[in-house]
Amino acid sequence: QVQLVESGAGLVQPGGSLRLSCAASVSISSIVVMGWYRQAPGKQRERAGMITNGGKITYVDSGKGRFTISRDNAKNTVYLQMSNLKPEDTAVYCCYAARLVEDELIDIWGQGAQVTVSS
Repeated sequence: QVQLVESGAGLVQPGGSLRLSCAASVSISSIVVMGWYRQAPGKQRERAGMITNGGKITYVDSGKGRFTISRDNAKNTVYLQMSNLKPEDTAVYCCYAARLVEDELIDIWGQGAQVTVSS
């Protein structure tokens, strides 16, 4: 069973930075798209940052200019660098991957981790 292991979340002051890591238990060369969703209390889940195996990148509008997503194929890991964090970035961040298996896309989720931006 494919697993996604997240790390790097936690408590940070406004203006601070965090780097989320998501390590897959399989080669990410088989993963079509990978990144993070986030969900704040009382709000809909949204894509914080995603990267495809072709290198196409998307960010949540509020994260543009502050979030940077990257992937290290050798380590089967994707990173989300978040800078100038704001209280409104507070949410549960969950790693997500879509893996192509025999012409079928399989959704894979991490366990989720809390990011809290507060003074």
